Amino acid sequence: MIKLFKVKEKQKELNENANEKGHVKKQSAGELRLHKDISELNLPATCIISFPNGKDDLMNFEITIRPDEGYYLGGAFLFSFQVSHIYPHEPPKVKCKTKVYHPNIDLEGNVCLNILREDWKPVLNINTVIYGLYHLFTEPNYEDPLNHDAAAVLRDNPKMFQSNVRKAMMGGYVGQTHFQRCM
Repeated sequence: MIKLFKVKEKQKELNENANEKGHVKKQSAGELRLHKDISELNLPATCIISFPNGKDDLMNFEITIRPDEGYYLGGAFLFSFQVSHIYPHEPPKVKCKTKVYHPNIDLEGNVCLNILREDWKPVLNINTVIYGLYHLFTEPNYEDPLNHDAAAVLRDNPKMFQSNVRKAMMGGYVGQTHFQRCM
């Protein structure tokens, strides 16, 4: 409850400063909630948040995930987040900006994570989404794929899947697809 008052005090201070400058920029409920979520982030050491447009644009940010276990150990994967002004009633839009050989991430960067689609609820937050993304790298799921080829290889031949992941992360080809080095 105390943190909520701090957010309201900060909003009041921002409005007062804006009034002095002759313009008022009122924050939406989504911006206020996102500010709260970001201030309460509890990221694992393997995840880093950045604001490519500066800290004034909280609605667009990036997360870098560096898995410390599993098939993707040693890789660095960049995700962009676009948050709507009606957040948390709508999930953030998340894209993987790193081309990755993964059953739950297609080659265009779309992410298959249930909490970003049908299982989204307003009680969920950015921290939950980041942990969900991290979990995709520690335990990829071949049962709900976006990249059906990667899912079939993971299901049928995990050793080949591991070899393909390594090739892709080293900047090689998997089949006809070239991947940029991400290690």
